Amino acid sequence: MQARAFWTVAPGRGEIRTEALPAPAPGEIRLTTIASGISRGTEALVFEGRVPASQFQAMRAPLMVGAFPFPVKYGYSAVAQAENGARFFVLHPHQDAFNAPQTLAIPVPDAVPSARAVLAANMETALNLLWDAAPLPGMRVLVMGAGVLGLLAGALVARIPATTVTLCDLDPARATPAAALGCRFALPEAAPGDQDLVFHTSASAAGLAHALRAAGDEAAIIEASWYGDAAPVVPLGEDFHARRLRIIASQVGRVAPLMRARRTQRARLALALDLLGDPVFDILLEPPTKFADLPAAMPRLLAGGLCHVIDYGA
Repeated sequence: MQARAFWTVAPGRGEIRTEALPAPAPGEIRLTTIASGISRGTEALVFEGRVPASQFQAMRAPLMVGAFPFPVKYGYSAVAQAENGARFFVLHPHQDAFNAPQTLAIPVPDAVPSARAVLAANMETALNLLWDAAPLPGMRVLVMGAGVLGLLAGALVARIPATTVTLCDLDPARATPAAALGCRFALPEAAPGDQDLVFHTSASAAGLAHALRAAGDEAAIIEASWYGDAAPVVPLGEDFHARRLRIIASQVGRVAPLMRARRTQRARLALALDLLGDPVFDILLEPPTKFADLPAAMPRLLAGGLCHVIDYGA
């Protein structure tokens, strides 16, 4: 059997390659892809060749092929169907058919449409953010950066009783999804201060500086951004120490310490899929792009928007 896969082959250039797909090995399952999602932050860094050499091993996705910087087959948000019709979410690159270990194939609940299910990787990251932060009822929470991750994190925190959640972004259009997800919205110049908890997801030095200013005394800033080979300036002078602020790194590669002894990564991802049963999350989905058009479309898809869905239909 032949399969087609998207490869990044040079900075800013991708192509679809055809490859032989062997019969599934013991413990594997053959899957035909329905949809995949693009994780803009990470995939933009990979597409541009900006993964630092020191992070080549840490940045490997579970089922990627090739090696950084190029050529590499990268991605981790695929929804695919088995021969019996069952749907699974798999951390697999953009490819129209593939074999995957059964241990890495997470059943998609019947209540979750395939397009919405591609949000599972981002929802898993948002869930891990909350496990790292442990927000409490009644908190004032600011999320700096209203991309997909920031919006999902805000939506989860807003479900905690008596919390006030404000999403902050440079793009005023993000006010619409923020409101749909139960959050307030503010442009940076109008963002509230004295916050009990701040999530930073903008992947910008300016966003991190604003997060530090907005945090109340002895508050925590949960840093979810990954900057690739950039070296952001972090303003740790002035009153940073006097106010006893804390910057906590959060990364989805490990289950947050608070839950690590009792939750596996598979269980965390399954919970993320269950959370996507709410139709409100459809507001995060952009119109689909055909898989065959991905090489030409990828630069545009990585330049902006929310969750870009890749459609594998005929």
